[in-house]
Amino acid sequence: NRLMCPERIKVDCIMPLELNEIEARVIGCLMEKSVVTPDQYPMTLNALTNACNQKSSREPVMSLSPGEVQHALRTLEGKHVVRCEENFKSQIEKYSHRLCNTPFSDYQFDPAQFSVMTVLLLRGPRTPGELRANSGRLHAFADNQEVEQTLASLSNGEQGELVVQLPRTPGRRDSEFMHLLSGEIDVGVAAPVAEVTARTVAQGPGLHQRVEQLEAEVAELKERLNQLAAN
Repeated sequence: NRLMCPERIKVDCIMPLELNEIEARVIGCLMEKSVVTPDQYPMTLNALTNACNQKSSREPVMSLSPGEVQHALRTLEGKHVVRCEENFKSQIEKYSHRLCNTPFSDYQFDPAQFSVMTVLLLRGPRTPGELRANSGRLHAFADNQEVEQTLASLSNGEQGELVVQLPRTPGRRDSEFMHLLSGEIDVGVAAPVAEVTARTVAQGPGLHQRVEQLEAEVAELKERLNQLAAN
């Protein structure tokens, strides 16, 4: 999983994973369940498929077949970030992730970093406040500043750039962050789009306030869904 680097570089280079959308969902689910439901981990194909298709704590909501999940697992095994364990008596295969925190992993995350990466894999771009709200079952952040410190460690740490800050969406107070395990993001392309949207918002009297109100209502609904899922 590592590339040969020039001798003048003292650290190993890490090969980009370039996860597709389904592979990112599978890895995120394995990471999440290893902490949230350790008694059901490693996971069977059926349990993992159900986790990928959860209607809460997932964006976008997917409807994957077991075959699609299994294909992603085989690809991830080839990338050495998933391990398959087979019980020869029951002939049931179970899967665990090897993305991080194993002796053979490229990445070693502390609990805060693990939580942020898991949420970004499962939910897509998030603001620091959203990451804190969505991480409750994985890691308890003291405040948004701790989240921002964790994001900084993931964007400028020794393990390479793993997250990137996106241009702020008009109507939102904070910028979103996105993981880079699916490849690099050209934030320069997103900036002009954000500027055009900002002008559109400015042209509509009261639209800015309505957008903020809708975002607050969506955040409240998400929190209620998370509480229901936790129960």
